Amino acid sequence: MPEAASAPAVRATIGDSEFDRDTALTRRAPGVYDIDLSAGWTIISAVNGGYLLAVLGRALGDTLPHADPFTISAHYLTASQPGPAVVRTDVVRTGRTLSTGQASLFQYDDEGREVERIRVLASYGNLDALPDDVRTTAAPPAIPPLEHCFGPQDGPAPVSGSSAIADRLMLKLDPSTLGWALGKPSGKGEMRAWFGLADGRDHDPLSLLLAVDALPPTAFELGLTGWVPTVELTVHVRCRPAPGPLRVSITTRNLAGGFLEEDAEVWDSADRLVAQSRQLARVRLG
Repeated sequence: MPEAASAPAVRATIGDSEFDRDTALTRRAPGVYDIDLSAGWTIISAVNGGYLLAVLGRALGDTLPHADPFTISAHYLTASQPGPAVVRTDVVRTGRTLSTGQASLFQYDDEGREVERIRVLASYGNLDALPDDVRTTAAPPAIPPLEHCFGPQDGPAPVSGSSAIADRLMLKLDPSTLGWALGKPSGKGEMRAWFGLADGRDHDPLSLLLAVDALPPTAFELGLTGWVPTVELTVHVRCRPAPGPLRVSITTRNLAGGFLEEDAEVWDSADRLVAQSRQLARVRLG
């Protein structure tokens, strides 16, 4: 698969990249972690939900006897802001092949009281121990070559406010899903892109949690604008991704009552379906 045209001269490695530093936690006590949420992962005025899920995913990987997220479901209760936060984890069950835990992220109000931002329930295992047997009717999305796709730097910001997260990503969007950027949304509710981290770091299960929530929302191609906050997001990690850029495809089939679903597939450079997700998000109508 092609590399990004603007790939960094020196590629970051897993464990030594901006993403790793910004998701790193300090263990205060068993099951209690401190972190300073980075402003580098904001969109408009809130911290991106995929980045936050990776933070909680890292905490659970430290808490549970298994290291890899298999399924993780998050409810986003209130918007998170850059700055201090605390993550609390609990072990629900441990087994031979799967362990289950829960985690919550808290920040502080003006009176110093804790406010819960996100609550997660997840099952972890060992991706390297999975059998190689694959039986699927799924196929990788048809996306033009990376050099024929377009990134945030090629046009105006889609929404007003901070888009700092765009500087941390290598994101090249399929031109057929860019009608919204030209004032001509297709109405199809589709978004497809090549995805990577700007510093060239290869992908692992934690960065897959970011990938499913890093593209512009499908609501833009439905003719809507503005923030599309996530209510609930569930991610299934299917295997450890191969080195190289990912292809992400997101579709929405139903917008009703001010809410829509986004179904995402993430494919690696070896044409394997490495992650799937579904989220429910709120949209601003009118």
